[in-house]
Amino acid sequence: MLNEKSKNEKLDPIVIRTAFILVIGALAPLFDSTMVNVAIHTIAADMKASISSVQWITTGYVLAMGLTVPISGWVTKRFGCKRSYIFSLVLFLIGSMCSILSWNIESIIVFRIIQGTGAGLLMPVLQTELVQISGGRNLGQIMSIVSIPALLGPILGPVLGGIIVNSFSWRAIFWVNVPICIVAIPLAIWGIPDDKLSEKKSSLDVIGMLLLSPAFALLIYGITQIATHGKLNDSAVYLPLTIGIILMAAYVIYALNAKRETVLNIRLFKSVNFSASNILLILCGIITNGAMLMLPLYYQEVRGASALYAGLWLLPQGIGMLLTRNWAGKSADHNGSRNIVLMSLTAIAIGTLPFAFVGTDTNYILLSSALLIRGAGLGGLLIAIMTSAYIGLQKEQIPHASTATRIFQTIGGAFGSAILATVAQHQMASHTNLNLHLISNAFDVSFLWAIGFTLIAVIPALFLTKHKKSKPKMSEQETNL
Repeated sequence: MLNEKSKNEKLDPIVIRTAFILVIGALAPLFDSTMVNVAIHTIAADMKASISSVQWITTGYVLAMGLTVPISGWVTKRFGCKRSYIFSLVLFLIGSMCSILSWNIESIIVFRIIQGTGAGLLMPVLQTELVQISGGRNLGQIMSIVSIPALLGPILGPVLGGIIVNSFSWRAIFWVNVPICIVAIPLAIWGIPDDKLSEKKSSLDVIGMLLLSPAFALLIYGITQIATHGKLNDSAVYLPLTIGIILMAAYVIYALNAKRETVLNIRLFKSVNFSASNILLILCGIITNGAMLMLPLYYQEVRGASALYAGLWLLPQGIGMLLTRNWAGKSADHNGSRNIVLMSLTAIAIGTLPFAFVGTDTNYILLSSALLIRGAGLGGLLIAIMTSAYIGLQKEQIPHASTATRIFQTIGGAFGSAILATVAQHQMASHTNLNLHLISNAFDVSFLWAIGFTLIAVIPALFLTKHKKSKPKMSEQETNL
C-alpha cells in the first residue's frame, strides 16, 4: 500500500511530462468528433449523399469505438500502455489521412471506422498509463491535466470546425489531426517511460470479447437511433437495445462463472464507491453531452446565430470549466470526491435553470453568466468522479477500471444527446403551426430534463467516499521502488 503522506507530495516531473504528452495526442480525437458534426451537412451536399447515409460517418465512428473499448484492458496488459498508445495514434492518423482522400460516402465511412478504432483504444489506455505511472498518487491533479482535451474539444471544436468549413473545405477538418498526431507520436516514443511487462503474457478472453464488444456497440447504436426515429418502439431502436442488453447479461453470467481472467472484471462493481462512480459517469455524460447538443441549437434555431457565433456564445461555459479544474483536482486528492461532486451538481443545476425558462429575447448577459456557473460545475464534476473511481484498486485492476469508466462515459454521452433531442422533437411535433415561441418552449422542456438528471445524480454521489482513505494498491516490489 502506498504511503499516506503521498497525498501531500508534489507531482513527479516524469508524471507531469507523461500527462502532457498524452494530452497532446488526445486532442486529435476530441477535436475531430466535434468538428465533424459541424461538417455533416456540407459533406452530404458535396458527395450528393442522403442525410441517412451521411449520418453513418458519425455512427460508424461511434460503433468502432464501442467494439474497441472493451478490449483495451487486454491490449494494455499484453503490449503495454506505451506501445498501445502509439499504435492507437498511428491508427487514428491513418484514418484521418485516408478521410482527406475519400472519394465517396462509403469510403469516408470506412476511414472513419479506422479512426474510431484508434480513438476507442486511446482514451482507456491514456487513463491506465497515468494511474499506473503515478502509483495512484495525486490522481485529482493528474485528472485535471488529462481533462484539458475533454474541456477544449467541446469549446473550441465547433468554433474551429465552423471556421474551417466556411473558409476552406470539409476535408480540411481532417488535416487538423495530421500535425497533432505527427507531433504526439515522436513525443510519446521519447517521453513516455517504457512498460515493465509481466513475463506471463495475458491471453485474450475471446468469449468475453465476443459478448461484451457487440453488446456495447449495439447499446450505443440503439441509443443514437432514438434521436433519429424519435421513439423507443421503432425496430431500429428496440432491436439493437434488446440484443445489446441480452449480450450484456450473458457476459455478466459468463464473467461470474469464468475460471480465467475475463476481458472486463465485473467484480469491481462489488465496491460501492466504484459502482457509484460509474453510475455518476453515465449521468455526467447525459448532463454534459445532452446540453452540449441543445445549447448551440438554441442559439441557432431560436436566436438566429450562425454556427460560428453559437460556438462563441458557449465560451463562458468553457471559461467556467477551466476556472475550477485545478481546484477540483487538488480538493479531490485531499478531501475525497463526494463534496466536490455535490457542489458541482448544485452549480450545474443553477447554471442550467435560466435555460429552462429561456425565451426568444432572454438577455444574453444573463445566459452567459448562467453558462459560466454551469461550466464551473462541469469543470469539477468529471475530475472528481474519475478520481473517485480508482480509489482502493489493485494495480492489475486498473486496466479493467479504465475500460469500465470509458464504457459508461460513452453510454451516458450517447444517451444524453439522444434523450434531450427526442424530448425537444416531441414538443415540436405536438404543434402543427410552429413559431419561435413554441420552438423556444421545446428547448425549455429539454433543459428541464437536464436539470432532472442533475438532481438524480445527487443520489449516487452520496455513496462516494467522503474522505480519501486509500489509493490504488501496488505490489510490494513496486512500493519499494
